[in-house]
Amino acid sequence: MRRIGAAFVAVVTLSAPMVAQSQDQDVETAIFAGGCFWCMEPPYDKLDGVLATTSGFSGGDIEDPSYEEVARGNTKHIEVVQVRYNPEKVSYGKLLDVFWKNIDPLDDGGQFCDRGYQYTTAIFVNSEEQRQAAEASKRELKGRFDQAIVTPIRDAKPFYAAKEYHQNYYEKRPIRYRFYRASCGRDGRLDEVWGGDR
Repeated sequence: MRRIGAAFVAVVTLSAPMVAQSQDQDVETAIFAGGCFWCMEPPYDKLDGVLATTSGFSGGDIEDPSYEEVARGNTKHIEVVQVRYNPEKVSYGKLLDVFWKNIDPLDDGGQFCDRGYQYTTAIFVNSEEQRQAAEASKRELKGRFDQAIVTPIRDAKPFYAAKEYHQNYYEKRPIRYRFYRASCGRDGRLDEVWGGDR
């Protein structure tokens, strides 16, 4: 989770459910599910214009689920990353491009070594503009693959931040993170799917 001030972190980690759109004029919010949320923070944190990334859960009906509840697959939530960004510096289209290049859009059973519904992919949209952009980006990919693109585009539901332990995991525990990422086969499969386009 990129830090933008202690007050914001407190709000994200302790608040009730957060629906995606920010009240700030120059800050917008996007939510992407790409399997393990630890692995979805780094590519967005690198982008100029991204103000914060937060690992969490969305899509289910249970309020404020724990990591353990979601991991057991009993909540209908999936792991997501919430991205707060300045649209004057980085477009939603660019965020979509980063999303696609960091997932396997052909796998509907999870992502890489993480199996189960809670690790499936999705784009959660909170406006008609986001929906149209997401649908257009998905259509653009169809000619690239022989298989169907199984990533759904869904209406935004409440977002619940994971506990602080899970935020910025790739920075807090870099060795464990790199071992997990390598042993899960994420980068190998991404290279198979996307080749030099990554």
